[in-house]
Amino acid sequence: MTGGSSGLGLETTRALVGAGARVVVPARRPSTAHQAVDGIGGVEVEELDLADLESVRAFSERFLATNRTIDLMINNAGIMGCPETRVGPGWEAQFATNHLGHYALVNRLWPAIERGGARVVSVSSNGHQLSDIHWDDVHFERDYDKWQAYGQAKSANALFALHLDTLGRDAGVRAFSVHPGTIATQLARHMSQQEVTDLVEMISASPTNGGWKTPEQGAATQVWAATSAQLTGVGGVYCEDCDIAEPADPDTVLGSGVNAWATDPERAARLWTLSAELTGVDAFASRPARRR
Repeated sequence: MTGGSSGLGLETTRALVGAGARVVVPARRPSTAHQAVDGIGGVEVEELDLADLESVRAFSERFLATNRTIDLMINNAGIMGCPETRVGPGWEAQFATNHLGHYALVNRLWPAIERGGARVVSVSSNGHQLSDIHWDDVHFERDYDKWQAYGQAKSANALFALHLDTLGRDAGVRAFSVHPGTIATQLARHMSQQEVTDLVEMISASPTNGGWKTPEQGAATQVWAATSAQLTGVGGVYCEDCDIAEPADPDTVLGSGVNAWATDPERAARLWTLSAELTGVDAFASRPARRR
C-alpha cells in the first residue's frame, strides 16, 4: 500500500494488519515510514519514489524476486495543490506522482497481482470534479493551475481503475476507485494557511458535501473496497461512504457523487494508451482488450 505510513494510509495499514494482513508499505523516505509504523506488527517498509520511474522499476523487481503474490493493492499515496513542479522528463508532478507512478507500479507488479487475483484500489477523491483530463496539455506546459492539475490527477485515478478492471477481470483481478471523504491530513502541506482557509470554505459551501471525517473514518471506504463481499463480481466503480457512488450533478464541485467524465470507458482506454506511451510500460500490450 503506497502512502501507508501517514494519514489515511496509516489508518488503513492499522486496519489491515488488525485483520491479519501483512502489509508492504513503499515510501519515499523509508526512515520516516519506519518511525510511523513502529509498533505495528506485520508491516514491511520499502523504498519507492512514485515520481521516479527508475525507482518504481527497482522496487517492482525487488518485490517480484520474492515470488510472493499480491492479494490487495491500495494506491493511496498522493500530493495535492503543489506549486508548479516538474519531475522526470518535465512531467507535471501531480499527474506524474498520483497517476503515472501508480500506473507504472501496477503494470510492473502485474505478475504478482494476477497470481493473487487481487483487488486494486485507486484512491481518487471528489477533487476529480475540479477537472476532466486536459488531453491537449496533460502536463500543463501552458497556464499551470494547481487545482485543475489536482482535479485531472484525481480523474485519472478513477479512469485508471475503470480500465484496469476491464483488462484484468478475466484474470480475477478487480479494480475500484474511492473518495475517502473530506479529511484534514498532511495532504495540504503544500498550501498556505489562507489557501487552506479558502479550500475549507469552498468545501463547506458545497450542498452535497458529507462533512468532515477523521482519518479513521476516511480509511473505511478504501478498506471496504479492498475487502467487502458486497463487491464480489463488481468492478471499475467509484465508491464513497462504503458504497458505490451515485452520478453527480454536472454542476457539483467538491460534493458527493461521481462525474460522468470519470466513469467514461472511452476516456479510460484513451488514458491507458497515453500512460503506456509516457511510461513505456504496459503489462497488457500483447493481450487483446476485453470489450465492456
